[in-house]
Amino acid sequence: MQQDLLKTVSHLLTIGGDERIVPAHADGTNKYFSSPFPRQTVTYASSTANDISQPAFDHLCDFVSEHALTADMVGTDYAGHLTVLRDRIAAAYGLPQGTDIAFSASGTDLEYIALQAFAGRAPQGIHNVLLGADEVGSGCILSAAGQYFAAQTALGVPTSKGQMVPGLAPVSLSEVSVRNGFGEAFDSAVIVAAMRSEIERALIAGKFPLLHVVHGSKTGLILPHLDDIDALITQYGDSIGFVVDACQARITSPAIGAYLMRGAVVLLTGSKFMGGPPFSGFALVPRATAQRIAPLGEGMATIFRRAELPNSWAGIERLPVNGNAGLTVRLAAALFELERFQALDFHTIARVVEQFRCASLALVDRIGGTRVTPYPFADRESAGSHPIEMRTLTTVDLSGEGRAIDFDGATAIQLKMMRSGVRLGQPVKCARFQGPDMAGKVRGTLRIGISMPQMVALAAMGNEAEAQLERDMAAIGDAFDAALAAD
Repeated sequence: MQQDLLKTVSHLLTIGGDERIVPAHADGTNKYFSSPFPRQTVTYASSTANDISQPAFDHLCDFVSEHALTADMVGTDYAGHLTVLRDRIAAAYGLPQGTDIAFSASGTDLEYIALQAFAGRAPQGIHNVLLGADEVGSGCILSAAGQYFAAQTALGVPTSKGQMVPGLAPVSLSEVSVRNGFGEAFDSAVIVAAMRSEIERALIAGKFPLLHVVHGSKTGLILPHLDDIDALITQYGDSIGFVVDACQARITSPAIGAYLMRGAVVLLTGSKFMGGPPFSGFALVPRATAQRIAPLGEGMATIFRRAELPNSWAGIERLPVNGNAGLTVRLAAALFELERFQALDFHTIARVVEQFRCASLALVDRIGGTRVTPYPFADRESAGSHPIEMRTLTTVDLSGEGRAIDFDGATAIQLKMMRSGVRLGQPVKCARFQGPDMAGKVRGTLRIGISMPQMVALAAMGNEAEAQLERDMAAIGDAFDAALAAD
């Protein structure tokens, strides 16, 4: 009987999402080699996808057993579970009264909620300004343009990748880079100047400018600064809107509150730093923004179930009423991890973050890499004030030491390391080679990211935590050396 429960929980973790969530390998892992069951690996892959932790899996076993949860969950039960989860999220982050919470089966789907939140504000639709396209999820380029990003949605509705979602406001998309060709992050002032240009262009065309902010990007960047956002709000008022990509969940409660106070929609996932299993996401919509939401377009019924969006939103009756047991358990696991982490005191978090930072930077030196800085040069003095965003993730450039490892080479190394039981975050495109031999090619990177459940476990170890981190980094270094030698 217990074995049947374990199988049920693992199965539920692989349903109710798009094609990325299904098992893709013989060992039961998905396309990111993330498993729907606990296992013994050396894993610092929170920037991409986690294995579920043993405590969270045990929690889900109790949760599934208590509620007799099955794959064919009915809509009323689903709505009840999501109501509880909304209350827990609001409490965990201390959200302002009246904040709406909308759920999705992935961070990529959250872009549709952002578009819906600002639909109807201008006659010619939305001009979406996507910040750092290489440092957000790859599918987000499509969903941010109001297009489907996969062959089917989380509801199992067949779609064509790149096809417009019916009923969404017309969307044009432009991208603003966050780094130059050398991999150096642009100052906030440079980013805002580019945004201001896009704003003016959109307003002239009768469109509503929707500006993306990154808070904890794939390499930990936070751009633009809050005071620069305030300057734009002062200049343009309600004729512009903001959406915060905090999908890595490397963000503090005060930072979330600061964005919501400015009318921004904040996007988070439970499957990155939060440490939950892939895929799950939720959008925080401030009251003033939620009160102006246009009626849902017909295409939203191909992506979302009724209980996932706030019941007060106009057009909610368009959406299907069935449940999603898979998303229910993934969200339950993520909230379990968030609440455990939020229970840690500040000094404990600071100690573990610093231990991880030192251990990961020592690893960078050992493997002959260079750290990709998670801040513009002008912000180096203030970088320490963002420990969650900038010190829980170390991105290493592998292209030094005369090795000239490019993006494809780094991807191959990451795959070989995974086969030896060591998982790191996927390579990210943040710099290019400048010399004549490799001109234009993307430099190879790997990302070493810690997660909330790992920090909770390390906090419980006390003085042993530093030694555990050193052992883990040594194992990563050995796996890297072996992968390199295999070439």
